[in-house]
Amino acid sequence: MQFDPDFTEECPSPVGAGGSEGRIAWCITGSGHYLNESLALCERLPNVDVYVSSAGEEVLAMYGLPIDQLKKRGLRIFRDKTASAVPVGLLYERVYSTCVIAPATGNTVAKCALGIADTLPTNLFAQAGKRAVPSIVFACDTEPSVVTKSPTEWFEVRPRAIDLAHVEALRRFEYTTVVGTVDELEAALAARLAQLGLAWTTSSS
Repeated sequence: MQFDPDFTEECPSPVGAGGSEGRIAWCITGSGHYLNESLALCERLPNVDVYVSSAGEEVLAMYGLPIDQLKKRGLRIFRDKTASAVPVGLLYERVYSTCVIAPATGNTVAKCALGIADTLPTNLFAQAGKRAVPSIVFACDTEPSVVTKSPTEWFEVRPRAIDLAHVEALRRFEYTTVVGTVDELEAALAARLAQLGLAWTTSSS
């Protein structure tokens, strides 16, 4: 498919420009939960495109990471600008081997668990499942007490029973790995890279 500037932000030298084999679609939602740490892992992947929901754009700006800054880092950005999530069609052209949602809001996890696909990340997750493409979801609400960071400070949140239930429901999905910490996310990504015969672009130390 052609990259439409209405929903795609092209970069001068996008990551993985040499080919699409093993390419990873990384989704950013409206969560700031370990957002910087998640993006640090994203940038170490050899072939990655970033899909940003409308809420994700707002949160990135709140955390001092506007879209323009991500573009300067060499990431190709797909934005949630079409009602039918047009960029998701790349899954049907065998461009992506893996879908990652990190970090994923409780709202995104709930939608994914209930089969709702009305944002770019949830649509990508749903279509990845239908294409038997593995997904890794870094869920925020995985424990009765979670420590997270706002743009200015750390604080505790207490996920509701329904939030925890949605996480557990998502764990039972086909082709889906749910993680609850940055270390678990890194381990899941490392395992997936090994399956694809790929490696991190920089040292994991």
